[in-house]
Amino acid sequence: MGIGSAALLVSAGVASGLAGSIAGLASLFSYPALLAVGLPPVAANVTNTVALFSNTVGAAAGSRTELRGQRDRLLRLAAIAALGGAVGAALLLGTPSSAFEAVVPWLIALGSVLILVRDPLRRLMASRSHPLAQTARPTLPLACAVLLVGLYGGYFGAASGVLMLAVLSLTATEPLPVTNAVKNIATGAANVTAAVAYVAVAPVNWPAAVTLGLGALLGSRLGPLAVRRLPETPLRIAIALGGLGLAISLWR
Repeated sequence: MGIGSAALLVSAGVASGLAGSIAGLASLFSYPALLAVGLPPVAANVTNTVALFSNTVGAAAGSRTELRGQRDRLLRLAAIAALGGAVGAALLLGTPSSAFEAVVPWLIALGSVLILVRDPLRRLMASRSHPLAQTARPTLPLACAVLLVGLYGGYFGAASGVLMLAVLSLTATEPLPVTNAVKNIATGAANVTAAVAYVAVAPVNWPAAVTLGLGALLGSRLGPLAVRRLPETPLRIAIALGGLGLAISLWR
């Protein structure tokens, strides 16, 4: 790997770490960068999954304040997401990707819209006295949603954080920085499970994965600091618009 390619991957890693820990859009920067340095699509996808393990590490380190007291909730959500990630990795390695990839933009767009209209939907669910979930203990609908997002994350992963943030935002009334921190751990669990499978059997490009991962570690460590200081409503709108932008680019 040349110096130019390494510099590109480190820069993309920092941007991915920031975007992933803040908005769940890490692959918006990392995946195209891997393609730009010459990796074929499948190798780029699995290398991206392995590299972005560092996102979880950095985001968890930067979100210790928000994650305090969340241990039981995190263990439950991470276990469910990890199971989904394992199924998604198996699907990627054993089935054609064309059919699933056709629905990816729609999933991202749906998650973005749900984030955008979070508050009216929360009020609607509260008025019917049937909340989808409680903060401390996942119900069956929440568990199924987290499992499906984990599956998607293990299979493809682009904007899986947007989908997870949408699910968690609708199912727990808490400040956005807390939901965002929990989202990072849940999606990270799915990512790590898929990464273990890819390391064993898939064509991971290790120089690219390490270079990208180092940048992502730095960016993801800084991301929670930004979430903590930015106003919630503009940040939520920016996340949703970023997800819609990614969906539009994938449609094209």
